[in-house]
Order: sequence, then C-alpha cells, then structure tokens
Amino acid sequence: MDLVLNVADYYCLTPYVYPASWPEDEPIRQIISLLIVTNLGGFVIYLLFGALSYYFVFDHTLMKHPQFLKNQVRREIFFSLKSMPWMSIPTVALFFAEVRGYSRLYDDINTSPYGWFGVILSMFSFLFFTDMAIYWIHRFLHHKLIYKTIHKPHHKWKVTSPFASHAFHPIDGFLQSLPYHIYPFIFPLHKVTYLGLYIFVNIWTVSIHDGDYRVPKILESIINGSAHHTDHHLYFDYNFGQYFTLWDKIGGSYKNPSALEGNGPHDLCRKLEAKERQENGMDKKSN
Repeated sequence: MDLVLNVADYYCLTPYVYPASWPEDEPIRQIISLLIVTNLGGFVIYLLFGALSYYFVFDHTLMKHPQFLKNQVRREIFFSLKSMPWMSIPTVALFFAEVRGYSRLYDDINTSPYGWFGVILSMFSFLFFTDMAIYWIHRFLHHKLIYKTIHKPHHKWKVTSPFASHAFHPIDGFLQSLPYHIYPFIFPLHKVTYLGLYIFVNIWTVSIHDGDYRVPKILESIINGSAHHTDHHLYFDYNFGQYFTLWDKIGGSYKNPSALEGNGPHDLCRKLEAKERQENGMDKKSN
C-alpha cells in the first residue's frame, strides 16, 4: 500500500490536499491518507467491475426468479456502499502496519533471495492460504450463535447479482478479507504482486456472484465458481470455499452445483417462462 500512497502523495495529496510542511511519512497523515485511498479505491473497484459484470456477463433473466427481491440490485449497491467505510477502518490499521514496515512485503525482485521463482510461488501460495483461511472463517460465520447478527445480511440475496459481492455486514466483510491482509505479515510477497492479487480477489468476488456458470468441464469439480457459490446462497450449508472446492471436500460441505445438474436458477426461470407462454396461449385459444 505504500506504493499507492506514494503515487497519491506525489500527484494529488501533497500539492492539493495537505500543506507542503506536513511530512509525507508522518503517521497521522498516513492514516488519514490511507482512509481516503482505501475507500475511494474500494468504491471504484466495486462499482467498476460490478457494473462491467452486470452489463456484460450477468444474465438478466435471473431477475425473474421468484427469490430475486424487488429492487434487489439497488439494495445490494446501497448496502455495500454503506458497509464499506466501516470495513475500511480495521483494514487501514493493517495497511498502516504495512506502510510502517512491519510486514514481509519487499520492493526489488533482483535483490530478493527468492527471485522470480519466489514471485510465482507466492501467487499460488497466496491463493491456497487465503482459500483455506476463508473457508474456515466462512464456516465459523455460519455458527448459530453469530450467523443471524453478522452473516445473515449477506444471505438475504438468494439469487445474486454481481453487486451482492460486497454486500456484507462490516464485521463479516472484514473477517472474510482478513486472510488477504495476514498473508504478507507471515510470508514474503512482492509489493506489486500483492496489489495485483488484491485487485484479482475483488474481481473474483464479483465473479462468483454473477450467475455465469461457465467453467471448463475439466475444472468444474475443482474451481469454486459462480455455480457453486449460488448453491451456497440457496442451500446455506454447502460450498463455503472461495476459489477451490478442496476444503469443502475435506470439510464434508461440498455440493455439486444444481445448475450443472439442470436444476439451477436459470432452469427454474426457463420453466416459469414456458409455463407463462403456455398459459397465455391457452388464454388466447379460450378467447
């Protein structure tokens, strides 16, 4: 995050927001700047990729599903934008620790003992570490003692649009993002790689809520895509994973997606449309 902060200081914050006499490395200034950058960046990523998915990927026929709520898209967006500033407060605390040098993030690949191999390895280890951690956090959030207060608001959306991706209670949203922030405090990670992965996980979160179930056939039982996550919203106790199905299979919570068995939300919508056409046809004949 210090790379983002440096760019923001150089092009915007120092000449236009803060007086030049206020040092860029002063802690209070860094915290304020991180709050600004984190919220603006979060809003832009969410709205940009949510909109791109909504207009170019999301199948709008799903909005005719009986469990798609009235004004749901607007409600998802409002809920997300209301929650994200609160999620950013503990997130900024971790970003501040990174900026102050307490993490294992590094700048120069050439001077790193890990080299390019370490960069590539860290991408895979980041995905597997965060997938494992999110799985268990997610299952914990379904515990009956905390589900109703913290995680249930996200399950309000049974058939989701891409904008449901960030529609969490603030505590829920932060807890499920925590593994992304913990990783660079435990394992070495290149700073640019970290930024790229951070954007990727936000896009992925949008994608598993977009109702587009297309995954290469050979990967259907490996990748926890939108079809799997849709069944998590519909059936509650299954498919807690983030990227892969591995931990659901280990934890006994894997469910083959109903959409891949011809019994998903799209199939119900098609049946309802066919029934409506048939009833309209019968009405015309009777008239």
